[in-house]
Amino acid sequence: MQSINPATGLHEGTFGVGTFSANGKAFPGLVQPDGRLIDLSAKFHDTHEIFDDWARNFDVLVDIAAKPDAAQHDFSAVKALKPLAHPNLLCAGANYKTHSAQMLTKNKFNQHNRKAGESDEDFFKRNMELMERRAREGTPFFWTGLHSSLVGANDDVVLPVLGTQPDWELELGAVVAKHQRYATIEEAQSLIAGYVIVNDIGTVDIFRRTDIPWGYDWISKHQPSFKVAGPFIVPSAFFKPDHSFQIQLQLNGKMMQDWPSNDMIFSPAKMLAYASERINLTPGDTLITGSPPGNGMHHGTFLKDGDTMESSITGLGRQKNRCVQEATPDHPLAYGYWKNEEEKPKTA
Repeated sequence: MQSINPATGLHEGTFGVGTFSANGKAFPGLVQPDGRLIDLSAKFHDTHEIFDDWARNFDVLVDIAAKPDAAQHDFSAVKALKPLAHPNLLCAGANYKTHSAQMLTKNKFNQHNRKAGESDEDFFKRNMELMERRAREGTPFFWTGLHSSLVGANDDVVLPVLGTQPDWELELGAVVAKHQRYATIEEAQSLIAGYVIVNDIGTVDIFRRTDIPWGYDWISKHQPSFKVAGPFIVPSAFFKPDHSFQIQLQLNGKMMQDWPSNDMIFSPAKMLAYASERINLTPGDTLITGSPPGNGMHHGTFLKDGDTMESSITGLGRQKNRCVQEATPDHPLAYGYWKNEEEKPKTA
């Protein structure tokens, strides 16, 4: 395995593709491991154009990367914007064995499955067995997301007026390379153009609804700035998700998530094969593959004004985000939490 260059968090011999801003002007760019940044705007209008014909354009990028003297910028001196401006988002849930088993063990809505007198340790073991069986026999799960929730790797995360329990989940994202319907698992691996870091944030206390039959409000996970992406997309030729990599997130300098990817239940290829049987996949679609253990609910702590998150996935770069409180509107909210105040979720 090549070494990681501290300038970017990229492995030597690789590169990243993203959208950047210098002097107020946005442009698609190619980042070398040592931080040299090549402006691609002479060839591509934006990164969506790059991924629209990935099979051809990857070769173009390889040729450009072989000429590092073409660099016009330093990665450390530019602003990293969201790598893709408006991708469809496919957000996987319950895709790490340990995290899923932890949630089943602690979630109050699953306690009816606990045997009389069963300890947390024994209940967790049974739930891990359930996850092992799901990996062998089960089906992936995802929901669709809003690209309006995306921000860049170092942007502020705005904590919304509604909700007192904003929570992080650092995840691997896989970017789709081409149009596809009904892919086999083998075909689905070739669907992946590249990989990207995504911090999938949600507000826990407004996620569960008691006034509707299905009980969940997915929009609570797609408020503005709740999907932190980047700083760049690393081509799949350089990054193999079947090799274990580390997913790490620190909150105010304290490690909260630090987990290997080999605990994943369904690989990105399996999830995309499943997705292709339900929807049309298109270039740039971004699959967010689920969170390992270590989110705020697990630790009993949530994001607050002034917090700083520092995140990384091996070989995919780094993120750093300050949390800031959203300003309160100057008028009463039409709905707030719930129509009936007594149904407002209780904080932890």
